[in-house]
Amino acid sequence: MKDALALHRWLLAHQVHHEIVRLPRPMTRAGELPETISAAPGRCVMVTVLYVATRIGHEVVIAVASPVAAPPRPEAVAGLLGARQARAVPAHVVNSVTDYADGLVCPLLLPKSLPMFIDDRLPADTKTLFTATGERHTALSVRALDLLALMPGKMVDLRGARPRGSREAVAQQH
Repeated sequence: MKDALALHRWLLAHQVHHEIVRLPRPMTRAGELPETISAAPGRCVMVTVLYVATRIGHEVVIAVASPVAAPPRPEAVAGLLGARQARAVPAHVVNSVTDYADGLVCPLLLPKSLPMFIDDRLPADTKTLFTATGERHTALSVRALDLLALMPGKMVDLRGARPRGSREAVAQQH
């Protein structure tokens, strides 16, 4: 499993200013970041992993990075892709496809084979964003522009549930 040390080394290698924050109490999921570190929910990033059932019957796994304040609605993700359905994956699938602990997935160091979408509600500024590190006792603090520049994936609008793309959008991410 990936952890804070792996992230720290990778960010150092990429010369990105960051901080691994020691949390005052352990957390079980990234949604707890705002209360744990007294940060605005819009400044905390979570990664949701979903199964997406295409109209031709295939299921693919995708990751969505979004603000904790606005987690992605599965129907909005399905609508974006023109898919029949999107639903949460079980913890063991999250662990195996991301190599992070379920609920504590960081949007960095994800496998290239995992399609990723980035919610355009994440702020693109010079202020700090916080995200999980895969560990219960730490969080990553990094400038928003740096995090967005390092995240693989496509920026998308997840505000509505109406179709905005096609099932080919998932295939393009591979």
